[in-house]
Amino acid sequence: MVVILYFMFSTYATNPLIGSPARMYRLLTEASAKRPLIGNWDGSYTTLKSNLALVYGVIQLCGGTATVFLDQAYWQRAIASRPTTAVRAYLLGGIAWFAIPFGFATTLGLAAIALTDDPSFPTYPEVPTRAQITAGLSAPFAATALLGTGGAVALLIVLFMAVTSCLSAELIALSSILTFDIYKTYIKPLATPDMLIVVAHSAICIAGLIIAAFACIFNVVGIDLGWLFLALGVMIGGAVFPAAFAITWKGQTRAGAVAGAISGLCTGMMAWLVAAKQYYGELTVTTTGSEYSILAGNLTAIFVGLIVSICVSLAKPESFDWEMTRAINSAASLTASTRSSIDVDKADGNNGDKTSKISKPAAIQDERQQTARDAAVVEEPSKLRSAFKTACILSILMTLTIDVVVPIPMFLSHYIFTQGFFVAWVVITFIWVFCSTAISVILPLWETRVFFGQLYSKMFFGDRDVR
Repeated sequence: MVVILYFMFSTYATNPLIGSPARMYRLLTEASAKRPLIGNWDGSYTTLKSNLALVYGVIQLCGGTATVFLDQAYWQRAIASRPTTAVRAYLLGGIAWFAIPFGFATTLGLAAIALTDDPSFPTYPEVPTRAQITAGLSAPFAATALLGTGGAVALLIVLFMAVTSCLSAELIALSSILTFDIYKTYIKPLATPDMLIVVAHSAICIAGLIIAAFACIFNVVGIDLGWLFLALGVMIGGAVFPAAFAITWKGQTRAGAVAGAISGLCTGMMAWLVAAKQYYGELTVTTTGSEYSILAGNLTAIFVGLIVSICVSLAKPESFDWEMTRAINSAASLTASTRSSIDVDKADGNNGDKTSKISKPAAIQDERQQTARDAAVVEEPSKLRSAFKTACILSILMTLTIDVVVPIPMFLSHYIFTQGFFVAWVVITFIWVFCSTAISVILPLWETRVFFGQLYSKMFFGDRDVR
């Protein structure tokens, strides 16, 4: 968030190349006159009436849904989260995350267009090629033009943090699957903790080598980040609804889930390649990465997976017992830790007068209270259903607002931003990024204030009560 704000204030407040939203608007208007964008209304860069943007948006909805629903790292975090805080955490996380594409697009994305004709732009006097854009170089070009080497380094830091965070989560998730879901379940059920640790570490090392090998192969054959981002939905989209039904519809059967995922994959790949061949006459990296062939593959994979999963499940119905999933994190396991901690407290209290006078930190007491509340929620499915309804309602409202209510009227009306409207758009972007900063930086500090206060007391005042 700090780096995003750094770029935003530089672009719209201090940098002499742009320095204000009004100046940015004028530069974008000049760029529209010099290099009108095909598919946009009047070739403008300040309109949401863009045919290719609409196609890209549908692709993003399909691919983004697929990558979230089928990402084991998301599943593990959701399952490990407290039932009493998971819904709130994920909703706030979604709001905070949206500041990243929103802020970067409004800042570096538009700056790359506005500064293309400036001598400070890395490709001047040429415009960036399609290959450079799909490789993700628009933002580095804009950062370099605005802030020189410092801008490139700042963006590199953001990229490094994003890649390492994402790869770490994926490696841990993959290691967990291989260790517990495969090795311990099917290969060696009586494996000791030491053996499981060895398997987990080995899985991480092997997965890291495989990922590095694929990255080298993709680079050699000319497959860039843009192609991977678009094509991913075709490859995994067929399993979106089977995965969603696995936790929301007890009528889905094993055969329905498997058939839906596999049929979605096969038909999606077929539609993708056939569309590329029919539209462009050949199958290459460029044609298979084009918008319309990717759109055909994504939509086919998603909806064939949905239809086949429902039809197969209804053809031979079975009713799944949700008690099997509730038993994974049963109330007994939650309350057991609470009872054991209480027993420890009693034992500590009987170890002499000196020991009995030592008070437990407030953070530990809060943890035990939270564990007890979690146990109560798990014991009452009605509370889980209430949380599920809340999550569905708010998620649908947020999705409709961002994907339909705001962009579609401006798309259908062929609206081109005025300077005042563009300034308001930039202001809203700043407000959203500040809210995201508050959620991701300030809110965690506020929620842990008791712990840090207790830590401060223990560090500087020992066991004395400073209140």
